[in-house]
Amino acid sequence: MYKTLSLISIFIILSCQTKQMPIKPNMMKPKINKSDAEWEKILTPQQFHILRRKGTDLPGTGEYTYNFEDGIYKCAACGAPLFKSDNKYESHCGWPSFDDVIEGAIIMQPDNSHNMTRTEIICANCGGHLGHVFNDGPRETTGKRYCVNSTSLNLAKKDADKNK
Repeated sequence: MYKTLSLISIFIILSCQTKQMPIKPNMMKPKINKSDAEWEKILTPQQFHILRRKGTDLPGTGEYTYNFEDGIYKCAACGAPLFKSDNKYESHCGWPSFDDVIEGAIIMQPDNSHNMTRTEIICANCGGHLGHVFNDGPRETTGKRYCVNSTSLNLAKKDADKNK
């Protein structure tokens, strides 16, 4: 099943890609190191596929693709804060998109898989695969599009009562 989904995702990803401009990778090492067996006990099969096996959600299917509630998007594997909802925008690519990341939250590394040159983003805390970053985001802000799998995220909603 995952093989078929992956092939479909690759086709859709290829059709949604823009020319990747160089992004300087930061080659830090994640803080948490667990074995695959340990991650399999913690994560759902879909989360394991995306976060540990570098899978991809089908476009337009993720829980957070069209969600614009206030809060902080955290890593689904370890709970580390990654993105603020203020930085989320509709990119029409089929995945949640952000124009900025919480400082120090991600590691960027080259990804030459599927005959493409891209920059992968992973959680700096646990090394979980989040998605990729591209240079086709909003020009009036950072110009970046952090294209993220919904499966790799959990939204900690902002408590409305605390803002009163």
